[in-house]
Amino acid sequence: MKFLLRTLLILSALSLLPSRDAAAQSTEPTAVQGLNPGDMIRIVVWRREEFSGDFSVAANGTIVHPLYRELQVTGVPLATVEERLRAFLTRYETNPQFVIQPLVRIIVGGEVRAGGIQSVPPGTTLAQAIALAGGASEQANIRDVRIFRAGTEARIDLSRPDSEARHIQIRSGDQIVVGRKRTNPLQIIGPITSSIAAAAAIASIFIR
Repeated sequence: MKFLLRTLLILSALSLLPSRDAAAQSTEPTAVQGLNPGDMIRIVVWRREEFSGDFSVAANGTIVHPLYRELQVTGVPLATVEERLRAFLTRYETNPQFVIQPLVRIIVGGEVRAGGIQSVPPGTTLAQAIALAGGASEQANIRDVRIFRAGTEARIDLSRPDSEARHIQIRSGDQIVVGRKRTNPLQIIGPITSSIAAAAAIASIFIR
């Protein structure tokens, strides 16, 4: 009896331990989104305006700039980009002081007031991206917001203020489309009926 009780206690204790897979997942570093061609990078170098500005990332992964074009910035984490930029700037400054900020390119369309291509910082949420596009229009259906990402499509409902979907972070290359409300048939029949009545009234005047 004591042996059985001891065995049950050991099995219960083992069941509370995390599995090997779970432990491995908890120690794995989270992936850091890097820059892609078409994105932008904002560089501010202290007291060196010629090195400061918002620069596009070319198709070959370099920065569109007469001097920065030798720097490869795609396919690597932002920390690596910062290291490469520091090594480059040491040619001109002993201890360069600078700040970099990636700006990923997305497209916001559909029922928004100012849709089009946007360059926004990583971490921008879905709701913030729509707000930066001028916000939803009067005909927008925020229950039907679609995100096209890497060949996949997801439909999001943003009608609830407390919805977790509002905090979804966008990624480089995302296409966001805000749907349109369905037209009420009465809204169409009403004006048509009024137009027919008006035309009949005009016709009766001419007949008289």
